[in-house]
Amino acid sequence: MTTIQAEPDVETDPDAELKALAEQAGRDLEDASALEILQWAAKTFGKKFCVTSSMEDAVVAHLAARAMPGVDVVFLDTGYHFPETIGTRDAVEAVMDVNVITLTPRQTVAEQDAEYGPKLHDRNPDLCCAMRKIKPLEEGLTKYTAWATGLRRDESPTRASTPVVGWDEKRRKVKISPIARWTQDDVDAYVTEHGVLTNPLLMDGYPSVGCAPCTRRVLEGEDARAGRWAGRAKTECGLHD
Repeated sequence: MTTIQAEPDVETDPDAELKALAEQAGRDLEDASALEILQWAAKTFGKKFCVTSSMEDAVVAHLAARAMPGVDVVFLDTGYHFPETIGTRDAVEAVMDVNVITLTPRQTVAEQDAEYGPKLHDRNPDLCCAMRKIKPLEEGLTKYTAWATGLRRDESPTRASTPVVGWDEKRRKVKISPIARWTQDDVDAYVTEHGVLTNPLLMDGYPSVGCAPCTRRVLEGEDARAGRWAGRAKTECGLHD
């Protein structure tokens, strides 16, 4: 009788190669320009690459369109946006060489209010963000291997170590932050040089624009994200935790 011994169970990471690629690219591209980083992403991932935008401005979308005309630009319509933010999205779609994809939560605001009570964002902002931001994004990103963000290291202490290319462990995707090393002055210079669309609220005391109920104007001397969830320990919606 022949006895066949079973192979021992070995835990393998199906995304190990992709994770290693991201980490190596983060090192190799640390000193590359934002455009070079996005050109690498376009060449490496093609249609499996997208840009996400809060429509605070269209800087990363503009850069990505230069690297990959017609690139998908994913926007989360939470149902709580300022009218100016929706207007910026519509303008970007109309004038830029991008394909804007709008993601929406499974429930409307009215349906959420009916199930959880009104103003959930005041009582449980983490749950509100989870349902209106995190879940729709995770579902919307399923067809992509890599996604780009507009995160910058100078925005807040929680973003100070943002890699230009890294591994998104939560979503198992390559996460690209091409302007991570930029300062606000760099952003302003790019906007001026290229005539890039920006959200009008940036000129009205909102250096960081989120959902209307959870965003206030920033006071002199505060950091750019101080107006987000003001008075709470919460500093991130969960998209970039």
